[in-house]
Amino acid sequence: MGDNTSSRAPRQPMPERPADERVRDFDEVPLGYDEETAVREAERCLQCRNPQCVLGCPVAVQIPEFVKMVTEGQFAEAARKIKETNVFPAICGRVCPQERQCELKCVLGKRDEPVAIGRLERFVADYERAHDDPAPPQPGKSTGKAVAVVGSGPAGMACAADLAKLGHRVTVFELFHEAGGVLRYGIPRFRLPRRVLNAELGYMEKLGVEIRTNFVVGRTATVDELLEEYGAVFISGGAGLPRFLGTPGENLLGVYSANEFLTRVNLMKAYRYPDYDTPVHCGEQVIVVGGGNVAMDTARSARRLTQGKVTVVYRRSHAELPARAEEIEHAEQEGIDFLFLTAPTELLGNEESWVTAARCVRMELGEPDESGRRRPMEIEDSQFDIPCDTAIIAVGTRTPPLIQSTTPGLQTTDSGGIAADLGSGATSRPGVFAGGDIVTGSATVIEAMGAGRGAAEAIDKYLASAGE
Repeated sequence: MGDNTSSRAPRQPMPERPADERVRDFDEVPLGYDEETAVREAERCLQCRNPQCVLGCPVAVQIPEFVKMVTEGQFAEAARKIKETNVFPAICGRVCPQERQCELKCVLGKRDEPVAIGRLERFVADYERAHDDPAPPQPGKSTGKAVAVVGSGPAGMACAADLAKLGHRVTVFELFHEAGGVLRYGIPRFRLPRRVLNAELGYMEKLGVEIRTNFVVGRTATVDELLEEYGAVFISGGAGLPRFLGTPGENLLGVYSANEFLTRVNLMKAYRYPDYDTPVHCGEQVIVVGGGNVAMDTARSARRLTQGKVTVVYRRSHAELPARAEEIEHAEQEGIDFLFLTAPTELLGNEESWVTAARCVRMELGEPDESGRRRPMEIEDSQFDIPCDTAIIAVGTRTPPLIQSTTPGLQTTDSGGIAADLGSGATSRPGVFAGGDIVTGSATVIEAMGAGRGAAEAIDKYLASAGE
């Protein structure tokens, strides 16, 4: 390798819109690299003989190869290289936690800052979309086999893309009126513009994937009924049901789950009410309970909907926040307050049943728990109230039970998800595969895509053996 990393250019910053400007709309915050900056950043790559960054990518993008293409000015070609294993580079370049995956493994990061792999991925995908019509690869010769994919989120779409490339006829069934799954209803436009999402989904249709919306598997048709028409079914319905705190007062007016709040804002366009039919109440004193990426998305969305105060309430300290560092920094820049080592025990309301305050206790950190973070413990006699007229609970999600309850013989996990092999997605039912959040619980977009790709390979082998 031999390069002196200290002589290399520093990691190139991403230009962003000013905080005081961006909090007034839902437009994208990071502005992306220009060509010169992208090349300068790509030139930092050491082009390792044994690239660890690839091992850190759940879909095994050939990172050194596409980065090398950037240094040579082959931007569209770099995008196509990524798409060999990742059909959503413009999405993953924006929302995936590269700092915990590919960039964490970057050898350069041991002595310096790692190569900004995610920013380069975003750049080449955006360049291709702006300068080329992203022509999809030619599908393989038709196999005459058909596969049903349940859910149009990242796991389902990654599986569908790979199966279509292999020559299978693929139909994706989506329960909402628009495709995209959590990418559409969960992630705000200021992180993932809808023009980008729509373009990536359009690429899927160019591959020949059919997407059917307003289709509730388990009601419109069961998995067994799908198996009458399709040779295999891949279930990737996500983990879209909210978790609550289980404290008194969560049924008060002005109390939302983060799922409902974000779905109203992102999918139903409540931020443009009354131009769109779905409203969302966002008062002058908003609290968001939780510390993950969903909590940051919720708090930052609320900040754009109110001129009042938005406070994130989290039971651990700043160091234990599970959200991406970039999202935390953006939230802080946008004027969102953080109240650490605090846990609500009750939500209080007025005579009209509107929430008025959160009764909380102070916490202290003990020994690490199974997550590796220090366990929060209540401090005695530390009760106090936080005034609020909107409370949004962002403490995780759970798996909807509809498909499991309408599919006889489908084995489930203790948490209610579908039991499936994490490599192949195989379930207890022959011909039925599953992957993504409905199996593992909430995970990253790229991890879900990795599960979809693994299942596609297994489904292809299953269909081949079924035809013998």
